[in-house]
Amino acid sequence: MNAHEMAAAPERVEYAGAVYGSLLAASVVVGSTAEGGPPSAGELIVLLICTGVVFWLTHVYAQVVSHGYPAKPLSWRTVRTVAQHEWPLAQASFPPAMAAAFASGLGMSDVVSAWVALCVAVAGQMAWAVTAAVRIHASMRVVIVSGVANLVLGLALVALKTVIAGH
Repeated sequence: MNAHEMAAAPERVEYAGAVYGSLLAASVVVGSTAEGGPPSAGELIVLLICTGVVFWLTHVYAQVVSHGYPAKPLSWRTVRTVAQHEWPLAQASFPPAMAAAFASGLGMSDVVSAWVALCVAVAGQMAWAVTAAVRIHASMRVVIVSGVANLVLGLALVALKTVIAGH
């Protein structure tokens, strides 16, 4: 879908970006614990949000370039439309970041805060995938497969975190 088609389409949530962003957030939590334990909750929050925003900006750039710029004239409207369309990718990092902040605010350790953030990211990934399937009126089988497939992907990251970090 090009920027013009995005602008003409009715407002909708970009589920692929939200699913991808949730998986990205889970990966950030796993990757941040690889070197000697989890970062502080504050560091994890910054890592989650900054990574989500950087990937969002990268997707905006890639979409704009892949649809003809610089051969076609670039407008702020096009960039704004693409940026809004891709925003769920960045937004998906907010719930895990808020979960880490909440856990830390309750006095939980950095290890627990990281696990809470990881669980929220995986739950978000599953929820977005299932919501996307339901919104397109997929069969119950497809809805279940979407949820299970995303749970398996999330659990693969949980297993990786367990193996790498030993927590």
